Amino acid sequence: MDFAAPVDIGRATGLLADAVRAADADHVDATLLARAGEYTRFAGERVHQPQDITEQQVVVRAVVDGHAARVATSALDRVADAVRRATAIASGLARTASAPGSAWTPQHRDTDDHVLWHDDTAAFDAPARVAIAAEAMTRARRAGTTAAGMVGRAVTQLAVASSTGALRHVVATEATGSLTVGDRDGSAHWANLHRSRDALGLDAASVADTVARAVRTRGRQPLPDGSYTVVLGPEATCELLGFLGVLGFDGGPAQAGVGVTSRPGQRVASELVTVADDASHPFGLPIPFDVLGTTKAVVPLLTAGLVGGPVTDRTGHTHVAREAVPSPVAANVVMTPGAQGDLVAGVENGLYIERFWYTRLVDRQAGTITGVSRDACFRIVDGEPADPVRGARFTQSVFDLLATVDGVGDVLRAQPIMNVWNGSVTAPAIRAHGFRFGPR
Repeated sequence: MDFAAPVDIGRATGLLADAVRAADADHVDATLLARAGEYTRFAGERVHQPQDITEQQVVVRAVVDGHAARVATSALDRVADAVRRATAIASGLARTASAPGSAWTPQHRDTDDHVLWHDDTAAFDAPARVAIAAEAMTRARRAGTTAAGMVGRAVTQLAVASSTGALRHVVATEATGSLTVGDRDGSAHWANLHRSRDALGLDAASVADTVARAVRTRGRQPLPDGSYTVVLGPEATCELLGFLGVLGFDGGPAQAGVGVTSRPGQRVASELVTVADDASHPFGLPIPFDVLGTTKAVVPLLTAGLVGGPVTDRTGHTHVAREAVPSPVAANVVMTPGAQGDLVAGVENGLYIERFWYTRLVDRQAGTITGVSRDACFRIVDGEPADPVRGARFTQSVFDLLATVDGVGDVLRAQPIMNVWNGSVTAPAIRAHGFRFGPR
């Protein structure tokens, strides 16, 4: 398939601009969200289920007397009709309301095009992806294990036109990869995503390292319940930080006074922990403006362990998801890396945890989550990886753990944020204390 924006740039911006100019409303904005991706999946000894996915949606918001209504369509030739329907709904709300509404209307006249295009990702075609898959399967077979995973490229497109004169457009590439190596008794995992394929880090060295970790996990033993010093791999750190939004940094909970941002300036983490929502950062899946066309500000979430502020509509973080109430979300969460290359060396007795899965929120106010450790997890003895351990259930306060961080790695990896369009969290490995496995 031709690796290009799903919708011609001129056609996309022209359709949206024409539709909002013709609207009979106080304010209208129309947003095109489109994505075209190619994915190469592999397992065992063969490539299987190659898949191309193209998706597009136009979301229209009309505001009449402060009352807003949204209508979505997947057909580009129905955008004008969607504007009329949204306007009619908003007008109906205004007629029956006892007072004006409070829908926020961005006041800007940005007219820039922004490109986050990487030629190395555009060149990451099927033969290049199959070569990576072959490398992984061959190395795994030689080690007596099996490899399964996915490598892919995509191009994302966001276009916004509004009746205030904004006309913005971005085309962004995306490279992604995941690899699981294992047998009946052990496993290891690697995953990352980036706008640039060259920065993805999916190469022969990372494949060989994942295979080696899988081999070391053979003979895993149960992990006794207890509190441990832990070194969390980047994927595990990402999983923890992915909860910051629902713990108070997303606009919805924050506006309701729920969560940690109700206590700005309070220390909730170590001085080594600095996290921001930063759409200007090259890691993750940055997009420079939101679905209303508002430029995204850099929002400090945790600065040297101190609570910052939430993301809002006014910081450029309006988000629209399927089957969800529109709400501001932190979509490009990045933790500042440290300078330490080997966090394990500083641990006399502890655990290395590669990643978590099936994580769920338990207590928003306490910042408590639950989940299970998975894949390459080891005891650490005298600064060296020792016996492998099986996955175990944990229940842990995110902030209680971040408060004990005394080591931050120097390598960043990114993971997606589920149900957030182009959402990602990027983090290094961390070393922390008092991580509780077993019942509370």
